[in-house]
Amino acid sequence: MEVRHAEILISAVSPEQYPNGKLPEIALAGRSNVGKSSFINRLINRRNLARTSSKPGKTQTLNFYLIDDVFRFVDVPGYGYAKVSKAERAKWGQMIETYLTERKDLALVISLIDFRHPPTTDDIQMYQFLKYYGLPTAIVATKADKVPRGKWNKHENEIKRALQFDPEDKFIVFSAEDSTGKTAAWEMIEEAIQNKKF
Repeated sequence: MEVRHAEILISAVSPEQYPNGKLPEIALAGRSNVGKSSFINRLINRRNLARTSSKPGKTQTLNFYLIDDVFRFVDVPGYGYAKVSKAERAKWGQMIETYLTERKDLALVISLIDFRHPPTTDDIQMYQFLKYYGLPTAIVATKADKVPRGKWNKHENEIKRALQFDPEDKFIVFSAEDSTGKTAAWEMIEEAIQNKKF
């Protein structure tokens, strides 16, 4: 998919602030610094539409991006960042849960996991949460350029085993640095958009 127009619509913390108009939404969930913003920027060939930060825990709102008036990316606050207070984490958790379980426009949740390491407890809990609620789910394993190709199968198997991965879900190995997995990611997103029923 060649993106001609992309813009940030709104940063929201509650359903009253979500954008109106029925468009499929692709939500991106993952721990802080897993590369959600880099994933968006690489897919749409823009350097900094989605703000990347060297400081984890920077995204504290649901950020809605309009892509070609066809669908929206929704960047969800990163989880697992220790320096945020428990109260703040609980608030984020409630905001994320409300969005994921109540948003009718949701077409797919992409759970991003760092390909270099086994999934964290938070990664596993997020995947279990998505499966429990029957949400359309895919795994994107980021930072693949940092893993030698000869070890990809090993890393993929480790992640799948830890998650108790459902083979019906898609698993994409991705790198924002060298575009590995970009085509597969777009195919998955386009399929989710087409399958979304309102």
